[in-house]
Amino acid sequence: MLKTHRPDTFVARLDSRTEFTPLARYLLRAYLTALPTGDRYCDIAELLLGELFANAVQHTDAPADRLIEVRFALIGDRLRLEVHDAGSGRPSLHSPAPDDEHGRGLFLVNELAEKWGCCPRAGGVGKFVWALIAPSPTAALTALAV
Repeated sequence: MLKTHRPDTFVARLDSRTEFTPLARYLLRAYLTALPTGDRYCDIAELLLGELFANAVQHTDAPADRLIEVRFALIGDRLRLEVHDAGSGRPSLHSPAPDDEHGRGLFLVNELAEKWGCCPRAGGVGKFVWALIAPSPTAALTALAV
């Protein structure tokens, strides 16, 4: 008998370079594709992961050879994203001015995630930023209409 398996937690370590942001989003998309309701998270999750990964690359004081770890897990009906880095700084939320060219990443995370936060990593080196994403009701309604 064929048995289906839902992935629990996905973990990958990527170079700490902005060129790896699309790869992080691709890995998330592949993870969500394996979930029966993964399409309900895809758009917001990819956007937020991209912002968190880019922030980890751009705002770190860690040596350039340190990797960034991404983790994805479905917990109940919430998608949990985590981005781990070896930097000591903690993200801070501020409201960008309309003409600001940067500084909207955490603002988007704060607006689109159900919850988010920052925690120290086990072992005391670095931190991880996490976000919980609720399923989008529109994707479910679209799937039912088909």
